[in-house]
Amino acid sequence: MTRQKIQIKKIDNTAARQVTFSKRRRGLFKKAHELSTLCDAEIALVVFSATGKLFEYSSTSTGQVIERRNLQSEGSHRLDPLPSLELQLELGTYATLSKELAEKTRELRWLKGEELQGLDLEELQNIEKLLEGGLRRVTESKDELFFKEISTLQSKGAELMEENKQLKQQTENFPRVVQAVVAQQGQPSEPIAGIRSSADPPQGYNYNADISLRLG
Repeated sequence: MTRQKIQIKKIDNTAARQVTFSKRRRGLFKKAHELSTLCDAEIALVVFSATGKLFEYSSTSTGQVIERRNLQSEGSHRLDPLPSLELQLELGTYATLSKELAEKTRELRWLKGEELQGLDLEELQNIEKLLEGGLRRVTESKDELFFKEISTLQSKGAELMEENKQLKQQTENFPRVVQAVVAQQGQPSEPIAGIRSSADPPQGYNYNADISLRLG
C-alpha cells in the first residue's frame, strides 16, 4: 500500500496547522544541522510562525551569517569581485572558529538542559554520558579537597596537642624554678606570711593583765 501524497496547501484547522508547523520546523532544523555537520557548511534559518513567534537556527550565529551575506553582496559589486588569498584565509579561519564556538555554546546549553527539542535518542544518550562523566570528575575533585582539609586539620590538631603538652610540662616545673631562684638569693623558702616581727606581742598575750600590774 503506497503512502498517500499530501496536498501542499494551507491547513484550515488551526490546531492541525500548529502541530504540522512544529513538526516540520523541527525536521527542517535537523536537516540544516546535518547539512552543516556533514558538509562543513555555514547555515542560518529564520522562521516566523503565523502568530509572529521567531524561531531560528544557525551553525555559527545568525547575525554573523547575515553579515557575511551582506559582505558577499557588497563584494560582488566591486571592481575586483574576487577577494585576496589572505582575505579568503581569514574568512575561512573566522568561519571555522565561529562554527566551533557555536557548537560549544550549543553543547553547553544541552548540558544545562536547554534546547533539547529535536534531539534523537542517541544524541540524548551522549549528553547523558557527558553529564555522568562531568559529575564523576566533580565528585572526585570534591572528595580530594575534602581529604586534604581533613589532613590539614589533623596536622593542626597534632601541633596543638604538642604545644599543650609543652605548656603542661612548663607549668609543672614552675614551682621548682621558683624555689631554685629563692635559694640562690639566700632567703628562706617559707612564705612571707609566716615571718613575724619581733615587736609584735607573743601569741596569747593578755593586755588587761599587763595593765592591772602596772596600776598596782
